[in-house]
Amino acid sequence: MSKSSKDSNVSLNGRDSSSTEDSWSLIYFKGFVMGLSDSVPGISGSTIALLTNIYERLISAIRSIDPIVLCLLFTNRRLHTWRNIDGTFLVILGSGVGSGIFISAKTILFLYQDYPEPLRAFFMGLVISSAWILRKKFSTKKLDNWLVWIIGLTFSASLINLDILVSEISYFYIFICGFIAISAMILPGLSGAFILIILGAYEFILNALVSWDLSFIFVFSLGCLTGLAIFSRLLFWLLKSFRERTYALINGVLVGSLYMLWPWQQVRGIEDARSKENIYQQIIILPSDYTEATGNSVMIVESVLAFLLSVFLVIFLKEFLLEPSKR
Repeated sequence: MSKSSKDSNVSLNGRDSSSTEDSWSLIYFKGFVMGLSDSVPGISGSTIALLTNIYERLISAIRSIDPIVLCLLFTNRRLHTWRNIDGTFLVILGSGVGSGIFISAKTILFLYQDYPEPLRAFFMGLVISSAWILRKKFSTKKLDNWLVWIIGLTFSASLINLDILVSEISYFYIFICGFIAISAMILPGLSGAFILIILGAYEFILNALVSWDLSFIFVFSLGCLTGLAIFSRLLFWLLKSFRERTYALINGVLVGSLYMLWPWQQVRGIEDARSKENIYQQIIILPSDYTEATGNSVMIVESVLAFLLSVFLVIFLKEFLLEPSKR
């Protein structure tokens, strides 16, 4: 067994040896930060879960839920079942996620619209720091780990250039969108919001939520629940059977997502010859050409400070929240 496996303080028995010591207020805070990040296309709440050392515990808890377990919650075995699914953890973390999403409507989304450059720089620093810490979970001396890392890197980076044309948004398509988006959301480095943009359903889902279109909301939620049930089990099996390679894959996906988080970007609409509809492409721009190309302020100082702040926060989380026993 490699040193990285021995040093890992996380197991897939349903508990995380470090996170079991967390107070419920700290778990709520971690969920809150996950909710904030999920609102921004390009960053995933699962990245925060990975950084704050609750990722495997979350996957294990989600994976343990099925229709039979839900029925047992209404029997005299409810307490035993609740403990087995880590129910209190899920409820408190979920409350934090919900609060973060609600607050982000007036904070993160405001920053994303008015100060996108520093915000992207902040999340870029967050992802780079997370990837640097995550490298300790797999051996960098094994060739197979690097091959899997390259696969993750290529897959994540290629998503930004993927264009999907949709002639009609049906209930089945919305179900598929929910299935894919939630599967991406629980894989660190992939943003569920960004996947919905690629699939051409981001604005449609937002409008459905705002207008309370319950039929589409129900179908989308059903797709999300189905994706969670299937993909969480797949991730659980991969982490249990191919732990190092799975973390190498996740690390590659994280690094590949940096392309989406480059602070200086331009979105161009190109008319498709077949559908006559606009396809939006994300183009990376150098800071020196950014103002001329977009008309927006380059905000180089603010972006650098935001980047450094995120790196500092990651170091703080790691030293004072993730590894308190070493202090």
